Amino acid sequence: MTTMLHKAGVFAFALAASAAAYATSVSAQTVNLRYLCYADANECDVTRELLDRFEKANPTIKVTIDKVGFAVIREQLETRLQGGEAPDMARVTNLGGLNRYYLDLRPYINAANWETNFASTLPWMRVGPNDKGIYGWMTQLTVTGPFVNKTMFDQAGVKMPAPGATWDDWAKATGEVQKKLKVYAGMVMDRTGHRFAGPAISYGAKYFDASGNPSAVVDDGFKAMTERMITWHKDGLMPQDLWPGAAGAKWKNAGDMFINGDVVMHIAGSWMIQKFQSDIGDKFEWIAPAQPCGPAGCSAMPGGAAMVAFKSTKHPAEVAKVMEFMVSEPILTEYYEKTVQIPAHKGIAAKGLNYGKDVGPATQAALKQFTADFEKISPVAHQLQAYQRNVAIFNATVNYVAQAITGTLTTAQAYAKVQEEIDNAVKR
Repeated sequence: MTTMLHKAGVFAFALAASAAAYATSVSAQTVNLRYLCYADANECDVTRELLDRFEKANPTIKVTIDKVGFAVIREQLETRLQGGEAPDMARVTNLGGLNRYYLDLRPYINAANWETNFASTLPWMRVGPNDKGIYGWMTQLTVTGPFVNKTMFDQAGVKMPAPGATWDDWAKATGEVQKKLKVYAGMVMDRTGHRFAGPAISYGAKYFDASGNPSAVVDDGFKAMTERMITWHKDGLMPQDLWPGAAGAKWKNAGDMFINGDVVMHIAGSWMIQKFQSDIGDKFEWIAPAQPCGPAGCSAMPGGAAMVAFKSTKHPAEVAKVMEFMVSEPILTEYYEKTVQIPAHKGIAAKGLNYGKDVGPATQAALKQFTADFEKISPVAHQLQAYQRNVAIFNATVNYVAQAITGTLTTAQAYAKVQEEIDNAVKR
């Protein structure tokens, strides 16, 4: 009896040891990837939902999503990349500026499919005409532009400017609403040179010389927009909280001011649509009007965020497998619909998206307007978006235009500083 019990115990121990060894073997084979993700609304949550399905179909690959604020992506990611602390993937907006760290996915993916469907945006992540790499896909295609509190216009009895109206027309109209309703501000622009660039290009800013170099950024068009920013702040049309309210190139978003009814117009872009739908609700009626114009056109700035892969990853094939899953048409269609984005995928854009019953008429109309505005974007704006060192241009703009607004620098001094900082960045 004792012998039988002993044998049974040995068998049970062996079985347990075998199971443990198998579990260890499976665990050792599991690849763990990390995705650094920021969100304007629900982008990271939707990605998590979709990747749960990926993991179910690919049980040996696990993806952890580290959700962070945009400031971490904008201000800390490159430092992590330089210090050897890179995630496997990240959601980034400095598309060309981080190119040196990217993994070329081309050897691991169906490159022809990517080239066909992302032809207009793949160059944004490349550097120079000889770069044919495929580094990621656009999780978000954006168009800058204003949002307007229509309820305020109705309450003030002020007629809203029609399509084709200039930025000056809108400044006058929002100023009238501000005065009649005693609103805190008439217009507010996110604190970034990217938002400034669209109106500046509409006023004639070229940003590049004939050779494609940013050697004379501060031209008459750039100055025209700067002078308006100074005047609008001096007159109280724009608030002191944003551009004058921070130092250096610090980014600030004015969305909460618009949501709280403190401003008539918020100059931001299409990425705010979903947040406004969810956070404004029935508090007031808002719209995205046609892009305001200047003498050189009615240009917005294109942009967006991309899910990119980094060459420091130890698992390039698995990273590429995640990417291929995310850009597969059914999955990507669901992603764009649930995150309420303008599709950057040619095939999906051609078929159209069904944003669902939860997407209200204001959101539908805003998406339609921004899509129409995309067709009017100046070639200069596309060139600026694709430029590898565009962040240096945007940072110099916000830093020194803000100082011109506060009077810390004269306009002449600010203009000289803008070009000096850009020239130094280009030399590096």
